[in-house]
Amino acid sequence: MAKSSLKLSKSELKEFIDEKANLYESPKFIGTDPIQIPHQFTKKEDIEIIGFLVATIAWGNRKSIINNGNKLIEILDNDPYDFVLNHGADDLKPLHNFVHRTFNGSDLITFVESLKNIYLNHGGLELIFQSQNANEDLQPVISRFKSIFFEIPHTTRTQKHISDPLKNSAAKRINMFLRWMVRPATAGVDFGLWKNISPGLLSCPLDVHSGRIARQLGLLTRVQNDAKAVAELDSKLRKLDPKDPVKYDFALFGLSAFEKDLF
Repeated sequence: MAKSSLKLSKSELKEFIDEKANLYESPKFIGTDPIQIPHQFTKKEDIEIIGFLVATIAWGNRKSIINNGNKLIEILDNDPYDFVLNHGADDLKPLHNFVHRTFNGSDLITFVESLKNIYLNHGGLELIFQSQNANEDLQPVISRFKSIFFEIPHTTRTQKHISDPLKNSAAKRINMFLRWMVRPATAGVDFGLWKNISPGLLSCPLDVHSGRIARQLGLLTRVQNDAKAVAELDSKLRKLDPKDPVKYDFALFGLSAFEKDLF
């Protein structure tokens, strides 16, 4: 197969990337991905909460992310939603010992307190993203979500753990979380829990790996992996599939992780 879309027609590129998206969006994907952590739950709110927390720490070594995701389940007493809503001061003490790279126990406690505020006073995570649904994409909604998330008392350092696309961040982790929640569960990977947000509004979780493949395929020209690059990639992917553009995240990931010889 050609290494660059410069040698592929538009129809050939679509055929190629559709094939790879279908190949890698399968339950086999779960075994090596942080999405396996929320897949341990069946209740909607449990999946939302642990999914959000795991997506937040989803940078660095994947094995470490998964290990620490399982630690999160343990310290939330294997019942994330109940813990968030009903925890007391003593329940929070074990959280102080949690650390994943620069995300520490203090950050985790703030996140738990904020999630409690969101479920008690804002109708839950889904409603925040749904109520301000955008016409073209969800990036402005992510920015508003960050403002709501940090309306409770918090340290300034904790703010860095939620990105703001309106400040030119690619917001990879929260875009990944939104993919998990919104895209249909048809293939057994994503959850399709949030029915009132169109998958067509999702943005690709852009990082160094998916960005590299996207550039090789001619889907991205911008050098930096930032909000402008996300917008450029979105525009290309929505032309390939307006209703479900972020299915191609599986293709970009799979090509980067398993087919490096092609590029």
